[in-house]
Parts: sequence; structure tokens; C-alpha cells
Amino acid sequence: MPLLARMLPTPLHVDVRSGAIADLMHLLGDRRISNEGHIALTIGSGLGDEVLELLGDSIDPQQVFTVSDDSIDTAMSLADDLRRRPVDVLVGIGGGRTLDVAKYAATRAGLPMVAVATSLAHDGVASPVSVLSAGDTRGSFGVATPIAVVVDLAFVRRSPARFLRAGIGDLVSNLSAVADWRLGNEVQGEPIDGLAMALASTAAESIVDQREPTRSDAFLHTLAQSLILSGTAMAVAGTSRPCSGACHEISHAIDQLYPGRATHGEQVAVGTMFAFALREDGAAVRRIGACLRHHGVATTPAELGLTDDELVKAIMAAPHTRPDRFTILEHLALDEAEIARRVRAMSDLV
Repeated sequence: MPLLARMLPTPLHVDVRSGAIADLMHLLGDRRISNEGHIALTIGSGLGDEVLELLGDSIDPQQVFTVSDDSIDTAMSLADDLRRRPVDVLVGIGGGRTLDVAKYAATRAGLPMVAVATSLAHDGVASPVSVLSAGDTRGSFGVATPIAVVVDLAFVRRSPARFLRAGIGDLVSNLSAVADWRLGNEVQGEPIDGLAMALASTAAESIVDQREPTRSDAFLHTLAQSLILSGTAMAVAGTSRPCSGACHEISHAIDQLYPGRATHGEQVAVGTMFAFALREDGAAVRRIGACLRHHGVATTPAELGLTDDELVKAIMAAPHTRPDRFTILEHLALDEAEIARRVRAMSDLV
């Protein structure tokens, strides 16, 4: 019988532990990563001196680029700089925005990229997606999957609480996204990928019932590995579908209507709660809500800095943010009065 297989774009190397950045040069000595040892480094503006001190004299200061924003212009400018230099690998060190710029620039310059995360605010560390800003809007761009992923838990532990809350919210939202993908298959015959769904679901399930302290080694290790799995699910699917459904549509609408109120991860957390409330799955709302509250993640509009009416308006606008995507919002197509009633009902469940 013929054996059918597929090639999956996953990292060659994954390292999740405290002190990982200090050992980065050992990884880069692997000729699968850097053929000639010509390494460029992209760092966030807040960590530069500390990171360079850890790396010592092994990095040429002329090959270090500091990223001050996550704009498409910055990413394209970095790609142009990389093309003019003898570089065979780009290492991005920092939070999600720095890594998104580095992933995009490396892909545009045709270089492999090593993602080194110092915070865990979303599942982009290992994903084939960069979210970049252009003026007042933000867009998602397909990029190459990082060739290696490193998460330094010593830095993650020191990161602001809002970053950890965001990462938890983004991860838990996979449960809603997978439910929406199944719905698209059942109602519209949309093809689904069982492996991608399994990775996304397993990643979320790994933390939803865990009650370790948020900054404990056990929880941070699980959170980091699960966010990497989540990014891998998108690489397997070739789309963000296993990790993005009605929850993300609602978050995109909030960004458009009420920018700067809360982090993406906390917005999708509340979007997830609402999506399961729409499914009249009170058990899931309570289960997910208990996880979010344990870690201090928003579960209500007020905790996002929104009124109930503002959330209702965002939910009404949400389907227009991804007109190609079918979720519980498009399936039910509720009017404004009914959405307002469901928002109030969600608050009662929480």
C-alpha cells in the first residue's frame, strides 16, 4: 500500500527554560541554523543592554537592530537592511511585537529566523503569522515558521502581568476557535484539519483546569509549550483557523471601534466567553471563566474598559472584520436587541 505523508513546517529546535538566552550562541553554532556564522540580532527597545551583556562579545554590535514599533514600514526597512549585509540568520529577541517584525523581515529577506521570547502575550512565537500595524489599522501577514524557538522563563517571569494575562486569554480562545471550525464544517462543508484541531485543543486544555500560581515554574513552562503548540497548529493548517474564530472577530472589532482599551488576549478571552454563551454552553462558560479569574484575566466587558453597549456594538461589527470566516456569529446572525440580551445573560453565567 502507498504511504501518504505531508511535510510540516515546524521548528528544528525548541528550548523552554530559565537562562536560555545565555546559551543562545551554542544553538547558533549548529550549522543547520547558521551556515557561516553571520548572525543579525533584532531586539526590543526595553531589553537591549541586558541581552547584549548576556551574549557578551559573540555578537557584532554592527549587526544588532533595535525595534521600536511593530509597523509594516519598520519590518520592511529591516528586511532591506538585512539584504545589504552578509547575514545567514536573523535572531529576534523580545516580546510578540519584536518577534512579529523579525519574522516578517526575515521572510521578506529570505532568511531563517530564530524566535527568542521574553514574554508570552500571544501564540505568535512559533506561528506562521506576523501581526503588524499600518497607520491606525493592524493586519495579519503570512510568514515562514521560525527555524528555532527559545523561551527564557527568567525573562517571562519578570514581564508585566498584563502580558501573561494576554497569553492565557489567547490560548484559551482556541476552544472557541475549534468549535467554530467544526461548525463551519457541519453547516457549510468547510474542510477541517484534524491534526491542527488536536494541537490547538490540546494546547488550550493543558491550562484550562490548571490552578498553579501564574508565575510558577510549572505554569509558565506549560503556558510556553502550549503557545508553541498553538502556533504549530496554525502552521499545520496553513491558516489561523484553529486558533481564531468568533472570539478574534470580536477582538478585531473592539480594536477598530475602541482602540487601546485592553490587550488582544484579554479581548479574545471575553469573546470566547460570549461565543460559548451563544452556544448556551453554561458549563464551558463557567469552566473557562474559572481559569481566567484564577489568573486575573478579564471575563466581563467592564474588565476590558467597555460598557455592555460598547461590547454589543463590537459584536455587531465583528463579522465584517473577517467576511471569509464562518463562526457562531454568522450562523446565528442575531439582531442588536438579542445580542444585548445575550451579553447580559453571559454576565449572569460568569
